[in-house]
Amino acid sequence: MNPHAKLIMVLSLILGTSITISSSHWVMAWTGLEINTLAIIPLISKSHHPRAIEAATKYFLTQASASALVLFSSMTNAWATGQWDITQLTHPTSCLLLTTAIAIKLGLVPFHFWFPEVLQGSPMITALLLSTLMKFPPITLLLLTSQSLNPTLLTSMALTSAALGGWMGLNQTQTRKILAFSSISHLGWMAVIIIYSPKLTLLTFYLYTVMTTTVFLTLNKIKAMKLSTLMISWTKTPVLNASLMLVLLSLAGLPPLTGFLPKWFIIQELAKQEMAPTAVTIAMLSLLSLFFYLRLTYYSTITLPPNSSNHMKQWHTNKSPSTTTAILTSMSILLLPLSPMIQTII
Repeated sequence: MNPHAKLIMVLSLILGTSITISSSHWVMAWTGLEINTLAIIPLISKSHHPRAIEAATKYFLTQASASALVLFSSMTNAWATGQWDITQLTHPTSCLLLTTAIAIKLGLVPFHFWFPEVLQGSPMITALLLSTLMKFPPITLLLLTSQSLNPTLLTSMALTSAALGGWMGLNQTQTRKILAFSSISHLGWMAVIIIYSPKLTLLTFYLYTVMTTTVFLTLNKIKAMKLSTLMISWTKTPVLNASLMLVLLSLAGLPPLTGFLPKWFIIQELAKQEMAPTAVTIAMLSLLSLFFYLRLTYYSTITLPPNSSNHMKQWHTNKSPSTTTAILTSMSILLLPLSPMIQTII
C-alpha cells in the first residue's frame, strides 16, 4: 500500500474514533463510526488475497447493518422524546435496538459470527486494530447509555460470550482465530459489569488492550500465524517466547499477573451487587479460555526438541529489540501491585 494512502487511513481512524468518543449528538457519533469503518476496509484488503477481500466484504456488510441500526435507534428515540442527546436514550425500543447494534459492532454473542473470520483474513497489525482501537467507540457509546440499558439482556449476552469465546477457541490452530475468540470472551467480562461500574469496564478494556497489543506485536515479530510455527519459534527468539508465555498467562487472568486485576475487581463488584451466581458462572466459564491460553504457552515455550512439528527450523536471525514490545510486556505482567491505587480511583 502507498505510504500516503496508509497515513490517510490511520489519520481517518484516529479522527473517527475521536469524533465518536467526544460527541454528544447521535448523528456525530454515527458519523465517527462510519469514518472508522471506511478507513479500516483498505487496511484489511491491502494484500489483495481472496481471503482478505472476503474479510473486508464481511466486515463492511456487518458494520453497515450495525450503523444503520444505531441511526434507526437514535431516530426512534428522537421521534418519541425530541432528544438527540446520547445520554437521553429513554425509549425502550431504542434501548433494545442500540444494544443490538453495539453487540454487532463489538462481536458479542449471538452477533459474533463475523469477527473470527475477519481477523483470520486480515494482516496481523490490522487484526490488532480490529481487536483494540475499533472496539473503543462502541464501548464508549455503551458507557454513555449504560443507565438506560437492560441488565438482564446484557448479562445474558455477557455470559454466553464468555462461554462461547472459551468453547470455540479450544479446537483452533490459527493464532488470529484464537485471539478473536479470546476477545469475545473478554468482551463478556466487560459487558457484564458495564451497568454497575462503567469505570471498571474502561479499566478492563485498557488492560485488555495492553495485553492483546503485546501478544499481537510478539506474534507479528516471530511471524507465528499458526501453532505449528509457534512450536519452533523458540529457536529464533527464546527470550521473546518466554515473555510471550507470561503475557498469555496474564491474558488468561492468572495471579500474580496484570490480567488477574480486572477479573478480581469485576467479581468483587458483582458480589457487591448481590449477583454471586453470575460471578461464579463467569469465573467458571473463564476456565475454558484458560485451557487454550495454556495450550498457546505450551506450544510457545514448554515444548522442547524433539517435537512433533514437521516444519524445518527457522533461521536464527539477529533482529533489533523492540522497545515498545518490552514496555508493553512489562505492563502486561507487573501492574497487579498497583491494584490498591486503582481501586481508590474507580
